[in-house]
Amino acid sequence: MKLMKVLRSQVGRKVLNGATGLALVGFVVVHLAGNLTLFGPENAFNQYTYQLESLGWILYILEFLLALTFLVHAIVGISIWRKRKRARSDRYDTYQTRGEPAHNTWHARTKAISGIVLFLFLIVHLNDFKFGPVEMITLNGVEVRDLKSLVISTFQNPWHAFGYTAVMLFLAAHLAHGFWSALTSLSMQRRRFSDLFYVFSIFFAILLAIGFLFIPLYIYFTGGEGVLLSTL
Repeated sequence: MKLMKVLRSQVGRKVLNGATGLALVGFVVVHLAGNLTLFGPENAFNQYTYQLESLGWILYILEFLLALTFLVHAIVGISIWRKRKRARSDRYDTYQTRGEPAHNTWHARTKAISGIVLFLFLIVHLNDFKFGPVEMITLNGVEVRDLKSLVISTFQNPWHAFGYTAVMLFLAAHLAHGFWSALTSLSMQRRRFSDLFYVFSIFFAILLAIGFLFIPLYIYFTGGEGVLLSTL
């Protein structure tokens, strides 16, 4: 089959890795936007999470597709990394390129490590917030999970607050190169727009990192009672 032949090629894997990577970036942006409702009206975050859970089987399908996308991205990414590593060990003792912009920075060379860290973090994150114990509150006459209180209490623990912060730095490092790689792979414009894509990816990764870092650090340093978390 042509599709399988394409996916076996290095170029085909790069395109698939880029497409799944952009899909995951989209999820991360939406997830951050939802998380920032913590700083909205009193029940905004719990209302947001309740609306998600109310999707029922649609949410399960979306979660399955998200998990599948993550799995494919990880497997393809590791296969690309292993092939490159074998090629370097066979031919070179130092990092070299084929004359095209490669941006072999430290975060590019540690993408596999940052990916593994993010995978392990995902397990902990789901255990803490999706499957963790949480109290129920009444919202508009309906019992809902009080996830806002759970988030605030969790990030008052220094291990969670600073551990989450450290992982978000790994996320920024992963995105800084990964987003550029995805854009160049899918656009097929490595030389013409490579540097522009790379600068954009750096700023994009920094902005996302600031957004995610602000939540645990603000909660921790204000003891969960900061003005942005107060009732409006």
